Amino acid sequence: MIFIIGDGGPQDKWYIAIWYNKVQKVTPVWVANRDTPIPDPNSSVLTIWADGNLVLLNKSRSIVWSTNDTLTTSRGASNTTIVAVLLNTGNLVLAYASNTSSIIWQSFDHPTDTQLPGQKFGRNKLTGVSSRQVSWRSYSDPSPGIFSVVMDPNVAAQYLFIWNNSLPYYTPGKFNPQTGAFSGIPAMTAMSQPDSIYSYEYVDNDKEEYFMLTIKDDTVFLRTLIDPSGQQKGMVWMEEKQEWMLYFSQPGVCSVYSACGAFSWCDMDSVPVCSCLRGFSALSPLEWSSGNYTRGCTRNVPLPCSLSSIILNTGSKHEKADRFYRTDNVRLPDGPHVAVQGAASRGDCQAYSYNGTCSLWHTDLMNLQEDPDNQGNSIFIRLPASEIPRTKSARGRTIGLVIGAVSAFFVLGLCCLMVVVKRLTVFRRRGRITKGDGGGLPFRYKDLQLITNNFSADKLLGRGSFGSVFKGYLQDGTAVAIKKLQGVRQGEKQFRAETSTIGRIHHVNLIKLLGFCSEGDHRLLVYEYMPHGSLDGLLFDSNNAVLLPWNTRHQIAIGVAKGLTYLHDKCRDCIIHCDVKPQNILLDASFAPKVSDFGLAKLLGRDFSRVMTTMRGTIGYLAPEWISGTAITTKADVFSYGMMLFEIISHKRNVDHGRKFFPVLVAEKLIEEEEGDVPALLDADVAGDVDVEELERACMVACWCVQEDESMRPTMGAVVQMLEGLLQVNMPPVPRYLQVLAESASRSTLSSSSPIYTS
Repeated sequence: MIFIIGDGGPQDKWYIAIWYNKVQKVTPVWVANRDTPIPDPNSSVLTIWADGNLVLLNKSRSIVWSTNDTLTTSRGASNTTIVAVLLNTGNLVLAYASNTSSIIWQSFDHPTDTQLPGQKFGRNKLTGVSSRQVSWRSYSDPSPGIFSVVMDPNVAAQYLFIWNNSLPYYTPGKFNPQTGAFSGIPAMTAMSQPDSIYSYEYVDNDKEEYFMLTIKDDTVFLRTLIDPSGQQKGMVWMEEKQEWMLYFSQPGVCSVYSACGAFSWCDMDSVPVCSCLRGFSALSPLEWSSGNYTRGCTRNVPLPCSLSSIILNTGSKHEKADRFYRTDNVRLPDGPHVAVQGAASRGDCQAYSYNGTCSLWHTDLMNLQEDPDNQGNSIFIRLPASEIPRTKSARGRTIGLVIGAVSAFFVLGLCCLMVVVKRLTVFRRRGRITKGDGGGLPFRYKDLQLITNNFSADKLLGRGSFGSVFKGYLQDGTAVAIKKLQGVRQGEKQFRAETSTIGRIHHVNLIKLLGFCSEGDHRLLVYEYMPHGSLDGLLFDSNNAVLLPWNTRHQIAIGVAKGLTYLHDKCRDCIIHCDVKPQNILLDASFAPKVSDFGLAKLLGRDFSRVMTTMRGTIGYLAPEWISGTAITTKADVFSYGMMLFEIISHKRNVDHGRKFFPVLVAEKLIEEEEGDVPALLDADVAGDVDVEELERACMVACWCVQEDESMRPTMGAVVQMLEGLLQVNMPPVPRYLQVLAESASRSTLSSSSPIYTS
């Protein structure tokens, strides 16, 4: 129970804590001595004191921390033995040795930053004591931070987020027991469904009022915590990834009061989300670099004590006077804790804004936000003159004119030379664009306009989820596909960094990114061109005369699986595609498949994360967890792949099989007693050339991929091995939704507990 923060943390700060025994990553869920770490664990003692309290003693045997329960000795005879027991729920209890079910004190009544399943969070109506979750000060410091969560003392079935023990800054709304959701989080309704592994409940009686997270599968590890960022986060442990995965967070970072501290602004579309205003720098660069921005920013140059030197006229003679620097498109702070008043006097003004009426800020400027719709206000920040570029004086302008006139002759000659070079360049502009090395070659927007005839309709290859794609040619004759992205709000620096990362991801079954364009509002990606277009055109287009033979389809299925395996397991960062479907599978000259749009999940950053929470993907390929609102993992891609594999097998859309949904037909064929009937699923033109063993294997793999329980779905790496015959595939259970569709009495012959495959 004794731990230290990180391998490189201070070696003189040790804590008594509770963490998971079966989670390899040490994750404290309760810390006893948050304010008073001990310098040497070997000389300290954790023991039960004579009065029945659990105490931590230091080297000099002084009390460092105690349960401080003054009622323990009065609850029984003085000679009654009291023991400390750590329960499997994560609850540390003090109880009588003769009856450990009689709890005297428990850590569940004194949470730190985390709530565990089975732990009540609320208030005792008899004693008036309320639970309070308090964040860590930082990710490396478990001492109490400035953010906390408490029950709302004025509104039932509601809890509040509090800043600095004083200011409520967010509530998810009232809890509705009928829907199992808070009014501000309607997506929680899915948690109350009968098949959900966890639920949130609210209890209110004469003795207590509380919320409690309940979990139906004790092999799943869930926790909710109030983060040092001021957000409440729900985390689930993913054993296969050996990582905690986020399955919900609230509120948005920019809705947390003082999330970025003083004199900074919050922008959800930037990385990092917090930026210091002009003339300011991070107060604590170390904490800022670790993602904790709450201490905010400080002035680079202090202001004078008096405002007598402030000027608003740039023509003033006071060269050292302070000025007001204008920042546009911001959402101004509001609320009673912001010192705003009419512009009757200057006082010690830090900033002002005018929007019909003039307002002044006399204290630290807090909670400025960038307005993504560019409809915000302008605010004028007081800065020393040295922090604002000076405008030229009249005398300076005169001197500049004289110097300009003297040098005009030389400049004129240079301009003539530039005109000649420019004319030559017009004829050679195609030569400016050459094939990149895959590391993210930057292109100019006007050059991409040129090679696509200004993105004309005759160059249009198609339209996708995030923009239109056009064809063009580089100087060496290489054909390229140019995607004009829509809805990407990243800054140029972030966009270049992301595309550079994606450009270095290479796999034979992933589309190759040759380069990008990031100019102004233009965001474009340049890919290698695929002559056979997308898979959906060959599978579903009735005007396409190409009927893919079975062996080609089988190789396409394996190639796509290999590409997804690379994204999930071989990249530095796991990339979940989130939209696996035939439209996003491109085919080269030899019909080798290449997964496209694989980088958009990463590239679109925070914008994309918000899209994901409201369901991302294409109807017909969506995994059930998208709809239930639970955490999205790589298994969502596996489900989509399975649905697409059905279509690769049949050469038709899953819904284009008369009155039957094709996965239902596959399930029925697999459970029929007679063998050799599966080829009937294929077109008559190719059924005779099919490898029956490969076909049956592919059908079973597809059924395994579309299981409702994501833990039953194989990884994409296992899919590759099964399709290649390296792993024997066992008969899959029929997913419940297919059972309903099939209405087949014979489905009981399939085992619902059989493993996916055997080696």
